[in-house]
Amino acid sequence: MGSMFRGEEVALVQLFLPTAAAYSCVSQLGELGLVEFRDLNASVSAFQRRFVADVRRCEELEKTFTFLQEEVRRAGLALPVPEGRLPAPPPRDLLRIQEETDRLSQELRDVRGNQQALQIQLHQLRLHSAVLGQGHVPPLAAAQMDGPSERTPLLLSLGGPHKDLRVNFVAGAVEPHKAAALERLLWRACRGFLIASFRETEQQLEDPVTGEPATWMTFLISYWGEQIGQKIHKITDCFHCHVFPFLEQEEARRAALQQLQQQSQELQEVLGETERFLSQVLGRVQQLLPPRQVQVRKMKAVYLALNQCSVSTTHKCLIAEVWCATRDLPVLQEVLRDSSSEAGVSAVAHRIPCQDMPPTLIRTNRFTASFQGIVDAYGVGRYQEVNPAPYTIVTFPFLFAVMFGDVGHGLLMFLFALAMVLAEDRPAVKTAQNEIWQTFFGGRYLLLLMGLFSIYTGFIYNECFSRATTIFPSGWSVAAMANQSGWSDAFLAQHAVLTLDPSVKGVFLGPYPFGIDPVWSLAGNHLSFLNSFKMKMSVILGVTHMAFGVVLGVFNHLHFGQRHRLLLETLPELTFLLGLFGYLVFLVVYKWLSASATSAASAPSILIHFINMFLFSRSPSNQPLFPGQEVVQSTLVVLALATVPVLLLGTPLYLLCRQRRHSRRDPAGRQVGWVGHLPDSGVAGCWPLQATSLPPALQLVPSEVFMHQAIHTIEFCLGCISNTASYLRLWALSLAHAQLSEVLWAMVMRLGLGMGREVGVAAVALVPIFAAFAVLTVAILLVMEGLSAFLHALRLHWVEFQNKFYSGTGYKLSPFTFALEDE
Repeated sequence: MGSMFRGEEVALVQLFLPTAAAYSCVSQLGELGLVEFRDLNASVSAFQRRFVADVRRCEELEKTFTFLQEEVRRAGLALPVPEGRLPAPPPRDLLRIQEETDRLSQELRDVRGNQQALQIQLHQLRLHSAVLGQGHVPPLAAAQMDGPSERTPLLLSLGGPHKDLRVNFVAGAVEPHKAAALERLLWRACRGFLIASFRETEQQLEDPVTGEPATWMTFLISYWGEQIGQKIHKITDCFHCHVFPFLEQEEARRAALQQLQQQSQELQEVLGETERFLSQVLGRVQQLLPPRQVQVRKMKAVYLALNQCSVSTTHKCLIAEVWCATRDLPVLQEVLRDSSSEAGVSAVAHRIPCQDMPPTLIRTNRFTASFQGIVDAYGVGRYQEVNPAPYTIVTFPFLFAVMFGDVGHGLLMFLFALAMVLAEDRPAVKTAQNEIWQTFFGGRYLLLLMGLFSIYTGFIYNECFSRATTIFPSGWSVAAMANQSGWSDAFLAQHAVLTLDPSVKGVFLGPYPFGIDPVWSLAGNHLSFLNSFKMKMSVILGVTHMAFGVVLGVFNHLHFGQRHRLLLETLPELTFLLGLFGYLVFLVVYKWLSASATSAASAPSILIHFINMFLFSRSPSNQPLFPGQEVVQSTLVVLALATVPVLLLGTPLYLLCRQRRHSRRDPAGRQVGWVGHLPDSGVAGCWPLQATSLPPALQLVPSEVFMHQAIHTIEFCLGCISNTASYLRLWALSLAHAQLSEVLWAMVMRLGLGMGREVGVAAVALVPIFAAFAVLTVAILLVMEGLSAFLHALRLHWVEFQNKFYSGTGYKLSPFTFALEDE
């Protein structure tokens, strides 16, 4: 809990690593994740650092690994998870890993290239077979088979300029979406001096690139003349058509088709052998790739860390500066000693002073991680600042439950979170890739407490899916009212609404043992009663929450040695807050305890008393709650107003007087002072520093000090008013949730329960109605309302609670670790 209450003590450590053992030392530090390296070569380019060549070799290996991984995924295979923790390999193994990986990747490229070449060749053979087997018949042959027609010349031409012309053919295949454009362009370019036939293939052929089945269009073009043929070949090339030789004789075409089919069968056998060999190569990749990826990533991380180290003047060791938790220093020294034992020279680690603000280190576990994440989303705390996370574990689920109070809804949320908690160690649950599921799973313990607290507040509100339950006997008796008031049948017939008078003996038996009496769910003034109760409850919780935040600031002042702030800031703040709004809480509680059920109607108004408190007046019609109330109220207002100038001027005047008192000259003429309590949160208030000389940059500027304190005073005084009003969202969200639950029950379940009184009819009708009620409950009341209440609770913690003591201007300790590489 010490680490959770405030960040651990972090020290700046200087490491002297022998050159021969630097790699092994950093590798062991990465396995443990104890330190964060500082970059001592910030002014040096990344391309001029000592180990840049090794980093590039690792990056080249990662590119090769990416190629191998894509090939495995392309084959529909999955990479196994490496077993155990794999250490970073020694530098001498990098060349062996690179050679082994390059040889395997080259073999895979060759086999994959051969496979693709065979697939393309097989695809060409199948297209050629489809072209020859589609039944394209040359026009002249068709004319000879059909006999003489009306257009056949009676006399054959015996000579002339075109006597040597013969009919030529172009056959091939084209993609279906290009066929129409190809045919149109051929007709226009050749001016109709051709005959083209297009047919769709009967069977789909597998595309060698995508592997998907596709339909092709085969074509046969008959033409005369060389110029026409050149145009046709150019056009088919532009459309990326597959052109094949076409024989005029039918018997030759059949022989060629048989030869193509025989070649396809032989090629399929060769392709099968290639794919079997490819599967063997991919199997070797599956075994080699996962551990090699982890090892190379670790090796690259080690070299990147070594690039942040500086080289000693003798070039015999590397010098590194790291942030390390104080309690981990013995472990750090032991790890360095063990890692450098083989080199013959032991690595050295020693603490060095530093004026920079150290990083914040707060260790978490699977339970506290989600709550710490809520705090860190606002801002990482300054070094050793009070951490709000331990208190958020209780206050956040409770404030959420105040707005979400319902036994049924809280139970559903609790069971959902409990299921995730029980299954948290299953690999399938932890490795799920759905982002929404990862969000819910990461906050499973937060959801668990939110559901549990919602059940508790639901019992206080006495609501379970908007229905009241009678756990204990009611404190109101209708029978006593009916017996002693003489309600007749005529009276009951004339009055639809009856009033229970607590002054009648036996009507009010006493307060309900726990929560709200279920009789209020039947009352006509049910909403008015809940409004009054929840509004007062919100004010009480808000003032208590804010006062607790101010009290937590005391621990910051004590830890950072700023005891003057206890008297000049914390005491005035508590006086202002409790003198005004704490007194309002006192009035609410005093009225609850002093007023009885019989005198509640004549009880004085707290709101009027609170307004008169600031006006220094009284209302004759509004009687005081206790004797001397006016004097108490006037005194509290005067005290609250008197704290404003103390809060505004106290701290600046004290700091300036202290600086003037300590700013004296020594015999050497140097100015000495104390540097550690400057009001700037980035410089002071973090840790005390004794300084022999006060630099001019750290001198207190009066105007800046007064401006800083004026902003703080105005923010706090106005914030007490606005923040108290902001806590009324607890009342508003709670009322909205209750009314939505009531509307959903009245419009769905009550409608279904009143549809029929026969058992069979009611059972059949309730199935879809209950399904609709369940879906709407989960979608609207659990998801939407739950998200709304979550965001409002988040705002109450960030703005109203944490700004009283928490600055959130620090930065996390990011240790050098191999945890991500192992995952």
